[in-house]
Amino acid sequence: MQRTFSTIAGLAAAMLVAAPAWAWPDRDIDYIIPFNPGGESDIAARMQQPIFQEVTGRQVIVKYQPGAGGAQAWSQLNGMPGDGSVIMGINLPHAIMQPLQGNAGYETADLVPVFWFHYTPDALIVRAESEFESIDQVVAFARDNPGMVTLSGSGTNSANHLAQQTFDQLNGVTTTYIPFSGTGPSVTALLGGQVTAAWGYSTVAMNQGEQVRMLAVASEERLPSFPDVPTFQELGIDMVSGAYRGIAVPASTPVETRRAISDVFAEVNATERNVTGMTNGAFVVIDVPYDEVATFMAERQAEYEALARQMGIID
Repeated sequence: MQRTFSTIAGLAAAMLVAAPAWAWPDRDIDYIIPFNPGGESDIAARMQQPIFQEVTGRQVIVKYQPGAGGAQAWSQLNGMPGDGSVIMGINLPHAIMQPLQGNAGYETADLVPVFWFHYTPDALIVRAESEFESIDQVVAFARDNPGMVTLSGSGTNSANHLAQQTFDQLNGVTTTYIPFSGTGPSVTALLGGQVTAAWGYSTVAMNQGEQVRMLAVASEERLPSFPDVPTFQELGIDMVSGAYRGIAVPASTPVETRRAISDVFAEVNATERNVTGMTNGAFVVIDVPYDEVATFMAERQAEYEALARQMGIID
């Protein structure tokens, strides 16, 4: 079961007694981000980088290998050294939805996540000057005008796209999702008035400040950074969703090394510095260590397959 940041903070004291042993070569560690710089995965890695180095005594080199929504890097991961010198960011729903669509260059089962550290909740966001001030207003307009509510988002069959599909189903409405190549262009379209609203993440609202208004967030509880923004559940819409992020390693990595990497990231994740930085940035910190990853992935697989059937991606 995933543990939220309140539980993680309580683990910190025990973890900080000693860093776990890690059977790795005496060299720098490549931390590969399968997306462009500046996104949520990069922000997280940059926040983790100095803490990781303090914990392990090893220099961490953040590198970028963008392409195909992460698929380019994930399809090459198992060809990389499995000695602990290479770790890679991994995201959901991407790493499950892409293989379901076919021709991703990898299968979900090929990937070896060892730790999941946070998620960014989906959020419905409008421009500050938008006529829509509540979710009820959006739903009412969408019911009266099927397809007329246009929503930008990051990618097809991404967390944003799944959120739009879930929102439509739960509210009995039809909106139009317009995919963009990433969060940046999706937000540009919103700010430029090219779309009615955007399915983004809580981090988008944080980064755009007074230019936007977040109508609701798909987290279990209100976010400390946005205490006045209701959750979808508070509004009677059963949505808890977003993009999960974690660490994967090549399949050739020995189990003891996988667990050691997981332990290091658990320690990094539990530090007050990390929890504060993530929380202030509108991330939701979770704790899914290696021994709980299989259960976590099975739960997400079932959830995303159900959505993929609804969307006609699979039978």
